[in-house]
Amino acid sequence: MNSPSLPVDSPAPDAWEELVTAALLGTDRRTPPGCPPGQAAPVALLDRAAMETVRRRAGLRPARAADRPRPAPEDARPALPPAAARRLALLLADRPGVGGGRRGSAPDLMELLPQWLAAANERGFAPPAQALPALLDAARGRTDLRPAALTFAGPRAVWLARLNPDWRFALRTAPGGGAALPSLEDPAQVEQLWQEGLFAERVALLAAIRAREPSAARELLTTTWATERAEDRLMFLDSLRAGLGPGDEPFLEQALGDRSRNVRSTAAELLSALPGSALAARMAVRAGACVAVDHTGDAPTLIVEAPHECDAAMERDGVVAKAPAGRGERSWWFGQLVEAAPLDTWTGRLGGRTPEEIVALPVADDWQGELHAAWCRAAVRQRDATWARALLGSPAAPEAGGPGAVSLAERAKLLATLDGGERSAWVAGFIATHGLSEAFQLLGVCAVPWSGPLGRAVVDALNIARDAGSYPWSFSGVMGLAERCLDPSEATRLDGLLAIPDEPEDASPGATGYWAESFQRLVTTLRLRAAMIAELDGREAAQA
Repeated sequence: MNSPSLPVDSPAPDAWEELVTAALLGTDRRTPPGCPPGQAAPVALLDRAAMETVRRRAGLRPARAADRPRPAPEDARPALPPAAARRLALLLADRPGVGGGRRGSAPDLMELLPQWLAAANERGFAPPAQALPALLDAARGRTDLRPAALTFAGPRAVWLARLNPDWRFALRTAPGGGAALPSLEDPAQVEQLWQEGLFAERVALLAAIRAREPSAARELLTTTWATERAEDRLMFLDSLRAGLGPGDEPFLEQALGDRSRNVRSTAAELLSALPGSALAARMAVRAGACVAVDHTGDAPTLIVEAPHECDAAMERDGVVAKAPAGRGERSWWFGQLVEAAPLDTWTGRLGGRTPEEIVALPVADDWQGELHAAWCRAAVRQRDATWARALLGSPAAPEAGGPGAVSLAERAKLLATLDGGERSAWVAGFIATHGLSEAFQLLGVCAVPWSGPLGRAVVDALNIARDAGSYPWSFSGVMGLAERCLDPSEATRLDGLLAIPDEPEDASPGATGYWAESFQRLVTTLRLRAAMIAELDGREAAQA
């Protein structure tokens, strides 16, 4: 049976695409079929588009009925207090592309959302169902927001993500998003997911087992290690950082012979973080042979003799032979050896001196920068707070570099090895002596909310900068951190900063107005943060 022919005036199957193309290019450049050229073409194009729209709608065949989605899972957590639910709606409405964004002295609500989510998660609240789409949209646009947002969204985030491709990130990052992890007490299910699951599911499974029983996770990994792709081996190996212990050494020693250089380097890094490992001992011998104390001068001095070659054994232990552009090969090899050697090597090697005494020794022939930088990396890798303190030195030291730290980034990493109180105290001392111009990276590693002394040091330094007529925009980053990190109880103490002082003659144009606006925004933000906490605790907020 022949198909019935289309009417004469029926457009070709791609007529709609032709009409869209003509509308985009203009009828003077593209005249679609059925539309005469000339001045009447635009009107004819619209007429044809209207007719084709009706034709497309009338000719649409109903789709086959699909199964109704399963109901969303229950969320047993308590509901938000009403005031906190209203606050969440306001915060989500201010996300980029929806609200007006940051203007003048108004708080930046989107920057307050991470803190609100952290506080809500601490209290174990469940979100209002109607807020979930906006919450997932916010998390879609900000990867830093996703962990807290998905924890707060709970099991319904995964349910929604399976219905909307825009939220598929939740399937990868939400707990159990890709698929519910099997019971770890069921070996058959664990084995099946490990053998047949998607990569993200296998990573989640390995991490879950590693958190509970490190040796079981390692043994599971060994069952398929030889057949995994190089990039997958690298990711799986990185998961061993959690719970790293002496029991991992045989497996990591075997990985030193892997065909992938990245896998070998990661295995060597993990082994060097185990001070009692055989690799750490080998590196201690190599690094120790490069550094000695010279007593022939007026004062003891460290002398360095960098290695003259990178042999196969060094490469197997993770030393990268090829130096980056602009680096000498010998200094490159030397830095890697010192970084991987256990730090307690140096006390015995250098006459029983303490880390502070070792770091204070002069170093001959301009090797101090290379040696101290390697010790900094070793202290961070081995999480050695004693060496970190020695390398940081006093925050009031000239140039604030301490005897060993050679960059702000290294100081920040060293500070991360200290506990929160000590870290904050060091940064407060740094700011009190050197101001805020170099403090941004250091403030980023301090616990939130900032301790009282640290918060006061930041505010005092900002006030000094304002009174000095400093260029205001250079402190905008620190001001933004203060809005998020100062303790809200500091708001009352800041009221005195809201007045607009007389502008010094040498001040940047408009500086005083900017500072007044910035301090107003800071105070308003702190009060808003205090109100957020009060609402989450079910108390009446003093100021919304």
